[in-house]
Amino acid sequence: MSEVEPPPGANAAATRAYLAALNGEELLRWRTAPLSPRPSPQERGIELPLPFGWFAVCYSDELAVGQVKSVRYFGRDLALWRGEDGEARMLDAYCRHLGAHMGFGGRVHGNLLECPFHAWRYDGSGAVREIPYAKIIPPLARRACVRHWLTDEKNRLIWAWYHPDAIEPMWEVEEFPETVSPDWTDFERHEWLVHCPLQTMAENGVDVAHFRYVHGTASYPDWQVRMEGHRRETTVNAKMETPRGSVDGTITAGVVGPGQPWTRFTGICETLLVTGCTPVEIDTVHLRFAFTQQRADRDGPRAGVARAIIRDICRQLDQDKVVWDRQRHVAQPLLCDGDGPIAAFRDFFSQFYAELHRQSGPKVVAPQRMRRKARI
Repeated sequence: MSEVEPPPGANAAATRAYLAALNGEELLRWRTAPLSPRPSPQERGIELPLPFGWFAVCYSDELAVGQVKSVRYFGRDLALWRGEDGEARMLDAYCRHLGAHMGFGGRVHGNLLECPFHAWRYDGSGAVREIPYAKIIPPLARRACVRHWLTDEKNRLIWAWYHPDAIEPMWEVEEFPETVSPDWTDFERHEWLVHCPLQTMAENGVDVAHFRYVHGTASYPDWQVRMEGHRRETTVNAKMETPRGSVDGTITAGVVGPGQPWTRFTGICETLLVTGCTPVEIDTVHLRFAFTQQRADRDGPRAGVARAIIRDICRQLDQDKVVWDRQRHVAQPLLCDGDGPIAAFRDFFSQFYAELHRQSGPKVVAPQRMRRKARI
C-alpha cells in the first residue's frame, strides 16, 4: 500500500473526462443508449439469474385508460394496458392463438386486452374471455396462463411481481405518503439503462471505498447497515456539496426486496428519491430516479440547494454507470478490511434468487389483497 494516499477522485480522472465530453441532450442520450461494443454476459462472468420481487414497469401517468404499451423486462416481451376500471394489467405479449404481439396494435375492450390479429380478448390472468367470431372458446384458452403478471400501483408507479416459478407475492410494495402529498413536488424524473446485473448496482450501496475514488468524497462514509428479511437499510451522516458549500446532512437509504430502493435526504432540503430498478435482461437494468421535495424548500429560498442535491445525485450515478457498464462480475472477490459489508450483502441478496432455493421448496403465503387481484 502506498504511504501517501491519492487525493479524492484522483483514480476517477478518466471517468470524469469521459463524462465532461457529454453535455445537455448528448448526456441524456448516453444515459439510455445501447452499449457498443458490448461483450456477452459470459465474457463478463455474468451468470446470475434474475432476482424475484416487485419491479417498476411504468409511471402511472404514462398509461392512460384504454391505452396499451409494449414493454420489455425480465427477458420477455410484455403487453401492459389500463382497463376502463382504471386498473393496470400485464401479460406476456404474444397471443396464445397464433402468436401476434399484442403490445403493437392491440386495443382495450372494456377491461380486456384485444389481440390485433383476430380480436381474441384476454383478462388480466391470461384467460381468453371473448372470441368475436367463435361460438365456443377452446377449454385451454379459458384457463389462466401459468405466467401472468400481478400488478400494483403505488407511489405514482406501476409495479409488477416477477418470480421465475410464478409464485405469488411474498411482500407488498412500500408506500410513501410524500408521493401523493400536496406539500411535496411532482416527480423530477431521470432514467438510465445500465449494462450490468441488478446485484452489481445494489452492491454499490455498501461499497464504502468507491465513494472516495469514483465520486471524490473527502472521506469514506461511515454507514450503519441493517439487513433483515427482505429489507435493507443504511444511515450515514454526510457532508453534501451545495452552492453554499458543504453542509451537514443525513442520508437514509433502504430497499424493499431487490427492486424498490428509496433514499431520504434530511438536514438541508427534505428530499425523497423513489427508485425503480427493473431487469431488462440478465446484463441490463432500466433505472428510474423519481425525486420529490418539500415545496417550501423547492420553491423557497433554498431552491438552489434543492436543485443542487438532485444534480449531484445524478452526477454520481453517471460516474457509477461508466464503471458498471464495463464491470466484470467476480463471483468470489478478493476483499479487504476496508471494503464494507460486501460479503454480508451478497448473502442478503442471494435470497432473491429462486434458483438457489428450489430444492428447499419454501412455503409462500400471498397477502389476501394480492390474492384478490390475482383473479382480475
